[in-house]
Amino acid sequence: MLDAGGQYCHLIARRVRELGVYAEVQPSDTPAVELTGRRGIIISGGPSSVYEPGSPTVPPELFELPSAMLGICYGQQLMARMLDGDVRKGDRGEYGLAEMEIDRANPLFEGLDGRQRIWMSHRDLVASPPPGFVVLGHTGVCAVAAMGDDGRRWYGVQFHPEVVHTPGGRRILSNFLFSICGCRPDWDPSGQAAAIENRIRETARGRNVFFFVSGGVDSAVAYRLCLRALGPDRTHGAYVDTGLMREGETEAVHRAFPSVRIVDAAGRFLSALDGVRDPEQKRRIIGEQFVRVQEEILRTGHYTDAQWILGQGTIYPDTIESGGSARADLIKTHHNRVPGIQRLIEQARIIEPLASFYKDEVRRIGRELEVPGEILDRHPFPGPGLAIRCLCSETASRPERCGEGWILGVRSVGVQGDSRSYKPVLVLEQFPAADRGLHDLATRLTNEVAAVNRVVAVAGAHVPVESMRVFDSGLSAGRLARLRLADSIVRRIGHSSGFDRSVWQFPVILIPAGIEGRPDSVVLRPIDSVDGMTAQSVLMDRALLETMTAELLAVEGVCAVLYDLTHKPPGTIEWE
Repeated sequence: MLDAGGQYCHLIARRVRELGVYAEVQPSDTPAVELTGRRGIIISGGPSSVYEPGSPTVPPELFELPSAMLGICYGQQLMARMLDGDVRKGDRGEYGLAEMEIDRANPLFEGLDGRQRIWMSHRDLVASPPPGFVVLGHTGVCAVAAMGDDGRRWYGVQFHPEVVHTPGGRRILSNFLFSICGCRPDWDPSGQAAAIENRIRETARGRNVFFFVSGGVDSAVAYRLCLRALGPDRTHGAYVDTGLMREGETEAVHRAFPSVRIVDAAGRFLSALDGVRDPEQKRRIIGEQFVRVQEEILRTGHYTDAQWILGQGTIYPDTIESGGSARADLIKTHHNRVPGIQRLIEQARIIEPLASFYKDEVRRIGRELEVPGEILDRHPFPGPGLAIRCLCSETASRPERCGEGWILGVRSVGVQGDSRSYKPVLVLEQFPAADRGLHDLATRLTNEVAAVNRVVAVAGAHVPVESMRVFDSGLSAGRLARLRLADSIVRRIGHSSGFDRSVWQFPVILIPAGIEGRPDSVVLRPIDSVDGMTAQSVLMDRALLETMTAELLAVEGVCAVLYDLTHKPPGTIEWE
């Protein structure tokens, strides 16, 4: 895997390993001589444009190797440009689900029907393939959705076969590995826990580990691994109540981890966040406060720097979306990657047992460790808590009419073409008459309306969208309490109905849009995913949605309930 900075580079490697073939990730500019003897080479996607100065590239000598080659997204564009094809900026982007027509029989698409559902995330495209290549597939937007040279065993696809939302992607990768590269399935990824525990002991080197346990899947599994590797005398834990937790969260953590110390730091976190509106600044402040609390706990506990290191439940998407890969774009700053944490990393005082794994892999490791299902099956919850689900605005504004909806001046984070976006949201006045096609409509609108990266529909409201306005609003105890109540309503109804078992995660977001007396609106964001790198919005039964909406609209200060129809990409799972 040659890493050109794509958000999904390591996901490609993991898919290859899941198929039983050993795979490594190397920088895109790795000298060709170091890749001699590889059966296959995959060039990843990335946020850059191949025609821009300084964009990632591969050594020209790479194309002199006898290895089979597959370019994915940016990787296809890079192959095309280096081999004298034509790469251009498209008339419009293509983000999310698309339909590809397979134009001719070929080894890469062997066993697949002529029309394939695929996952796109690009703006640039191959206008014409290089000499020796033929077009293998196209979409309505992209004339060269796939290309190939059977003789040299070189192929390129504009879409992402590695994500679960390309149903035929596993077959495509399998065809490349076994039919084209000639690999054998001889790599076994099982038994990860023992190997991780050995690495923990090597990293600790006699030191003890202090762990912040959030009660979530990642920190619980990482903490359990350290307990097994080092024992309870060398592994201590604390849970920090930041005041940004969901209803009943602290009590649940205390029940699950009775030996973990509970630290009440709500006042200092809320004080530090007072008046802060920018999402990146929120994350930085929360991360820095965690570091300060950690330092105080170590100091008051008479621990010394030489004896103790900090344990974290960081997983791979946290590092990738924080620009942790050499060429990856910053999507959002994870609270485990703020400057204070980076300093500890530089001092070799951090241990992150799960930093190379995805959420689904973490759950598999947890089952190997016999971590209780009530913890492993919990929906993911962000470390910064409700702070990044309570959106703020620095300016007041009114909705602007835009075609089929209204542009609302509340900005959220997105990922488009492997790059970070921070744009307003497009609000559809109400749900269209039928659920069918809602996601296709949202995908079309985010592709057509460059000013937005997210589409929501009104599930219920006290006033029309045109009567609402965005308020100049920051974090406050009152708004957090409003969000906490809304979240508890959604979790209660979702659990009692069984809907929460049909989704991977169900964020509830509060945005400062409404009317006087009802200045906020609630956004529902149920999504399905495997690893958090890509996700699909999930529609709810209308009767259940009406029940949930009615109760949410009765919450003091809530003006409207909106339903997020956006896949990832172009919208991230969280809004901040």
